[in-house]
Amino acid sequence: MKQLLQNMRARNPHLAEVPVPTPQPGFVLVRNAASLVSAGTERMVVEFAGASLLGKARSRPDLVRQTLDKARREGLASTAQAALGRLSEPMALGYSSAGVVVELGEGTQGFRPGQRVACAGGNYAVHAEYVSVPRNLLAVLPAKLGFEEAAFTTLGAIALHGFRLAEVQVGARVAVIGMGLLGQLAASIAAAAGCEVLGIDLDAKRVALAAARGLPAVVRKEAAERSAAFTRGYGFDAVLVCADTESNDPVELAGEIARDRATVVAVGAVGMNVPRRSYYGKELTFIVSRSYGPGRYDPEYEEGGRDYPIGYVRWTEGRNLQAFVDLMAVGKVDVSKLISHRFPIKDAPKAYELIQNDKPFLGVLITYPGTAAKPSKARRRVTFEAKPFSKDKIGLGVLGAGNYARSTLLPAVRGLPGLELVGITSSSGRPAADLGKRFGFRYASSDDAQILADRNVDAVAILTRHHLHASQTLAALKAGKHVFCEKPLALNEKELAAVERQVAKANSPLLTGGFNRRFSPMGRELKQFLAGRSQPLAANFRVNAGMLPPYHWLHDPQRGGGRIVGEACHFIDFLIYLVGQAPSAVFAEALPDDERFKQDNVQITLRFAEGSLGTVTYLANGDRSLPKERLELFCGGKVAVLDDFRRLDLTEDGQTTTRRGKQDKGHRAGVAAFLEAVRAGGPAPIPYEQLFGGARAAFGALQSLETGKQVEF
Repeated sequence: MKQLLQNMRARNPHLAEVPVPTPQPGFVLVRNAASLVSAGTERMVVEFAGASLLGKARSRPDLVRQTLDKARREGLASTAQAALGRLSEPMALGYSSAGVVVELGEGTQGFRPGQRVACAGGNYAVHAEYVSVPRNLLAVLPAKLGFEEAAFTTLGAIALHGFRLAEVQVGARVAVIGMGLLGQLAASIAAAAGCEVLGIDLDAKRVALAAARGLPAVVRKEAAERSAAFTRGYGFDAVLVCADTESNDPVELAGEIARDRATVVAVGAVGMNVPRRSYYGKELTFIVSRSYGPGRYDPEYEEGGRDYPIGYVRWTEGRNLQAFVDLMAVGKVDVSKLISHRFPIKDAPKAYELIQNDKPFLGVLITYPGTAAKPSKARRRVTFEAKPFSKDKIGLGVLGAGNYARSTLLPAVRGLPGLELVGITSSSGRPAADLGKRFGFRYASSDDAQILADRNVDAVAILTRHHLHASQTLAALKAGKHVFCEKPLALNEKELAAVERQVAKANSPLLTGGFNRRFSPMGRELKQFLAGRSQPLAANFRVNAGMLPPYHWLHDPQRGGGRIVGEACHFIDFLIYLVGQAPSAVFAEALPDDERFKQDNVQITLRFAEGSLGTVTYLANGDRSLPKERLELFCGGKVAVLDDFRRLDLTEDGQTTTRRGKQDKGHRAGVAAFLEAVRAGGPAPIPYEQLFGGARAAFGALQSLETGKQVEF
């Protein structure tokens, strides 16, 4: 299918052929009929992409600081690779569309194929022939409402939420500053609610358009005088600032024309240097409206489909979407006169040429041809290369095209001898198409089954989110594919046991986990340093992990498993590697969460049957400028200190040997070891006793935190 994308290192958007998405649980596949270009937001993205690296740095100093911090922690080379990789990733444009439901993911009761819907959300309601949208970001269309009008729904919900925040009543006087698309919609909503509305804009043509739509409006230079007359000298009860400008003038004007103790709502992106004199003198309330209502930026609501009870949250973003659809359907808001341009999807880049020059425009629509038929399997696949396969190489299929694939694993394995990159998948299609083309895969798909059924795929790398790992591992093993699964293998004991039973079967394909640190050069040298030891060791692995946002998917027990199962497992595995066996017992204690943390300030003590002790001190409450990882180990007169896999100090008999080098955590070597094991027919590069024992140790740490007791295996 065709999708409009913006490469963050290019000046202009481009059309790309990408696989049709496969709807995941809670998502609905929609064939678009029309989508709306948001001139303010999308023009900003395009202009940022076209800026030089220096220009990008000046506009986003926050990202520059993050990059510098990462460089201090992880080195310049890996940071530059990650930063350039992100800039090379194409961004999906658009967030407001309408079309017909063609396919349902699991758990989407209430929707059916053939239903007409409005769609919302960045990365969901994009400019593409097909879109996969979460159920809470859909609104059902009445028969009388056309797709072109429905494409305005998301922007209408933004305006509606801003109006609700003003908390005005019938007969209130409302000013709308900025009569672009957002302001026109906000003014129409206020008028439909029984308010007396006055629009204000710098552009006389937009003022005239408002008047043609039955909305009184005035140019900026006449605003103060007309406002006084319009409100009989009292001032406005509420002012909605819908302009798109860095200037502070709209906020200053709002303070000037508002009545005593009125409300000013910033709906658009404007300068917000609030002038004290007018706002203090009138004791004004200033509110910044956050998109289209409660639920926005909450992954449980948007991605997880968990609605808020209507008795507690009357107007969620989903209910705002439906309310705006209903306003249009009964004729209380008419958007037909706001449509200034239409472009078919094949000419979509021309829409961005329009919004970046000085020609007049307002509502710019992208339209889509064709019927609402369910897409074929062929449309869920894009082929890049069709040369004959080499029988001497191992064919690799990749499930997952997220940040780990893009920034870490695929760059690490590029050019590995004996490796053939066959296919890569992602449910949305676009990331797989991007990475597939960039790294030399033969095809990209949105359907995992195509990888598992491909006879040219010998091994599968599973790089998806954690809740999919166990089921995808089982499916790949049953399909006869060797499996490299990025940690963790499973999120609970039941999933882990199912995988363990599968690999125990006769002639099972090989399985390994993405525990790369045991394959790092310094990790292997440390292991060699301990070779032949006759005494137990004691080791402490301190991890300065840094805080994650409270709603990060890794914290979700159902999707990420939490940071112990999802990330601390790396360090548990490295201690298992050094000792040479899985632990026999685990005990864990954590600092109080203090409503800011999610059991990610924890100390995990591992006991081993041969007498060794290992401690993982995993912390999220530190300063991120400190290097992330440090291991100290003592054993039989030997001492080892490993600093962030960039320095290794080995002390014995009064002498210290120091190794320094570029940070290498073993990603490439880990995949190479897996491929060699596949080629040789085994054994697995990580012994299964250690692989499954490490997973159980992570589960045991969680159990120990709950019970306060040591967990034995």
